[in-house]
Order: sequence, then C-alpha cells, then structure tokens
Amino acid sequence: MRWTLKPKPTEENIQQLSQELNVDPLVSHLLIQRGITNYEEAKHFFRPKLSHLHDPFLMKDMDRAVARIELAMANQENILVYGDYDVDGTTAVALMSSFLLESYPNVATYIPDRYLEGYGVSLQGIDFAEDNDISLIIALDCGVKAIEQVQYAKEKGIDFIICDHHRPGNSLPDAIAILDPKQDNCNYPYKELCGCGVGFKLIQALSSRQGKTTKDLLPYLDLVATAIAADIVQITGENRVLAYFGLQVINSNPRMGFMAIIDQVKKKALTITDVVFIIAPRINAAGRMKHGQHAVELLTETNLVQAKQFASEIELFNTERRSLDQEITQEALMQIQENKEEDKFTSVVYNENWHKGVIGIVASRLTETYYRPTLVFTKSGEKLAASARSVKGFDIYNALEGCSDCLEQFGGHMYAAGLTLSEEQYDTFKKQFEKVVSETIDPKLMQPEISIDAKISIHQITPKLMRILKQFAPFGPGNMTPIFMAEGLQDSGYARGVGEDEKHLKASLTQNDSPPIGAIGFNLGNKLNQIKDKKPFDAVFSLDENEWNGTVSIQLKLRDIR
Repeated sequence: MRWTLKPKPTEENIQQLSQELNVDPLVSHLLIQRGITNYEEAKHFFRPKLSHLHDPFLMKDMDRAVARIELAMANQENILVYGDYDVDGTTAVALMSSFLLESYPNVATYIPDRYLEGYGVSLQGIDFAEDNDISLIIALDCGVKAIEQVQYAKEKGIDFIICDHHRPGNSLPDAIAILDPKQDNCNYPYKELCGCGVGFKLIQALSSRQGKTTKDLLPYLDLVATAIAADIVQITGENRVLAYFGLQVINSNPRMGFMAIIDQVKKKALTITDVVFIIAPRINAAGRMKHGQHAVELLTETNLVQAKQFASEIELFNTERRSLDQEITQEALMQIQENKEEDKFTSVVYNENWHKGVIGIVASRLTETYYRPTLVFTKSGEKLAASARSVKGFDIYNALEGCSDCLEQFGGHMYAAGLTLSEEQYDTFKKQFEKVVSETIDPKLMQPEISIDAKISIHQITPKLMRILKQFAPFGPGNMTPIFMAEGLQDSGYARGVGEDEKHLKASLTQNDSPPIGAIGFNLGNKLNQIKDKKPFDAVFSLDENEWNGTVSIQLKLRDIR
C-alpha cells in the first residue's frame, strides 16, 4: 500500500479551534481536515438536527412535482411508484409508496426485472402502467436519461415525475418534473443525495403541504440511511443528518423488515458499516437472484410474522448469491491469469454463463485483487452487459464515455457504472477501454492508497479521545474513520497468527515504554515475521473497542505494517 499522510493544518488554526471548543489539538486537527473550522460548524457536526435539513422547495421542479401529485390525488388517478432493483431503488420505492398509501389508496409499485428489462425505466414498465390505467409514474433512482421511455409514456397519456441523483446527459426527458440536484440549473445546496434521499425530499415537500413536520417523517429514515450506506454516497452535510437519525431508527424502532433481518443475524447496535455488510446485501440479493419486488415487500410489510417469512426467503437468495459470487470470482481470476493479462491497466473479463446478478460484486473483488479499472461481462439476451468498478481517484464513467462509439448504453458515476454492447463490439471495446485508461490514468493510482489523518504516539490514545472519536460517526465518504500512523512500535512478545490458517495478526504493542495496547490486523497474518522478536516497525491503524468477558478496552485495528 501507498501510505499518504494528509497535509497537517497550521498550528495556529489547530490552537485556535482547540481553544474555541476546549478540545485536544489532535481532535481539532481531525476536524479541520473535515472542513470544520469554527464552533458553529462543530456544533452542526457533533449535534445533527432535523432542522439542519434544507427546504425541499429549493430543488428545481419540486413545486411542479408536488402540484402534479396533489392533482392526481384530487382526480383519483392511479399512481405507479417505479424504482431500480438495487438497494437505493427498492428503499426509495418502499419509502414513496408507503408514504403515499398513508393518505391515498390508488398506489402501485413496480421494480423492473433485472434480466428481462435491465436497468432504469423500461418500456414494459410503461406498458404495465397503461394496462392498469395508471396516468402518473414517479420514477426513483433512475429516469434522468430515459428520454425515449418518457416520450413513449407521454404518447400513452402517462406523466412522469423523475427523482434521480445520476448525472444527466446533454438533453433531459420531457417529464412533468425532474428532481435531480446534479442538473446544471438546479440551485439545491446539497448535491450528494442518493436516489432514496431525493425521494425523501419529495415526501418532505408533500408532507409540509399537509401540515406535517420533518419529525413526522422520522420512521422513514431507516430506509434513507440504508440507501446512503449502500450507495456509498458522501456522508457529509444533509446525508450526515439523514444517516445519523436513520441509524437511530434502525437501532431503536426499525420497520418490521429490518427487525426481521436484524433478528436473523442477532446483532446489537448497528453502525453504518453493519448496514453496508449486513442489511444492504440481503436487500440487494432479492434483485440479484430473484426479483427486486421481494425487497419492496419486505421493506413495506407491517406484520412481523410475515416480515420474518420474507426475510428468511431473502436469506436464501443471499446464501445463493454468496456461493455464486465466490465461484465466478475464481473463474474470472483464472481467466485473467490464463490470458496473461496481469500487467495491463484494466481487467476486462467475459463469460456468457455468469449470473448477471453478481457481476458487480465480482468486479469489486477483482478490483481488490488487481487494483485497476475493471469490467465483468455476461450475456444478457442478445447483448452483452457489464458492471464496471474503478480505483480511487479514477473516473470510470469518463473512461466509458471515451469508448461510447462501441456501446449501446451506459450509465453510472465515477466509481461504478453499468453498460451494454453488441457481442461483435466486445473485442474492439476491450482494446479501446485499455487504450483510454492507459493514456489517462496516473500509474500511482494503480497501487492502493491508505490515507492517514495524523501521526500520533501511543500515549495520546486515551478513553477520552475514544469517546470523542465515536461522536465523529456515522463514517463514510467525506468523513472516513480517522486513520493514524505510529512509528517505532514493538510487540511486547505476544504476537501470533489467529483465525483460520492464522491469516489474522494479534499483538500487544508498546512505544517508548508506553503501557501495552492490544492490536488486531485482519488479513495481516503474513506480516508476523516483520514484528516478531521485538523488531521495531511502523503501523497504520484506526482505533476500535474490544469487548472481552464484559471488559471493554481500546485496541488498534491495524491496516498496514512496515
């Protein structure tokens, strides 16, 4: 790994903030790195409030969206809530449909079939709307590029409201309203909402017209927090407020679907990381292995017995997804090795029999192994479909734009995208993608980087520091878990490999006669020889709490050693 120490704020700024907040200079150092430079900003950061959320009517077209929904209700029109099949899409559909159904009965939901319809707004979905006498579709987490589909709907007398967070193309669909903070002429102050977050702004606007407050919408924030975590958007500004309160709901009063999942895994007090690794994969598994509608049913179910039934079905999908994911990853790695492509700037692999539902996960796994922009293709009907994943600092969406003459369609963002092309274009595309990436990527981005907030000594690690660091949560892009570096460490003689095949490293470390502190390094068992026999070494780590026999102690969670 490349170790990169972030620039240290000036001593003057650190001292000034320390005095203003009455905190240790190390805490001020970490806050300034997160853009927090005064008391008021720190108060917003440490004490999020629902009142910190922006007025939803600041978003372009919000008034038009609200007016159209109110008109539909007044005229007793049928409304279809349409969303993508991933976590962001299914949580958004659950959010919007359950909110509307509280006061209006004529609401149906629609999730496209991942395999028969593919990503985004489909013509089949619009045909479904026509067949069911639906005159208004609210599309969530998709639609900003659905120019032809919205036109097709318009010809059938069906209106569209689009709630999206993806980058729009050069022209926009002819919808009644497009809610997307990434539109050029949208002055909404926060641009990093996920699809479910944009949906939340719409229900916030609708509820304000019904005389409700944002506090009345708290029960929906478990869905929004899950979408924020799963979609890996920035956990800053408004997203931080939504995630903060959403986690409280998940841990204190979750909807029945979440309660059923949490009950299965027997986990207490979930963090954002737990949401990413426990709740999100199970919701995703429905769309990957069967149909995203199963996830919506789970997330809108109000009877716990029924929710547990849905959750156990989804658990089976998740188990199947895991075994396919491992099998396909192994096949993909072998394909790279057999084709002698380990030294390229990209990984592009294809097998017509790979399950379309797991190619995104496989692309992420390959990126972890070879650390370069990666595409995993499979057959989808007459076409080839791929999931793309990138490395930190490289915009894979722009790279795909550079190959757009080979593609039928593509969409996504800097680090993840999806695309389709015709089979005869595959080899041409593969060469062109390698060329575009090799000419535009900074070679150092192809070595994983660990970004270090501050260099510290073991003496600085105290229970008080730990208490404050816990209040930095929820963590995520824009507010990652603080990472520290310490030099001249020694093991006090207990270092050993633990776990299956001793692949993890456990140690007790000291620095300049400091009291020993426990350390665990997951997947660092191969570094044992570097620290045995009291050899001095440097380490990069985050701070963690370890509970053992009822005693809680601080430990270092090692990320790398040298």
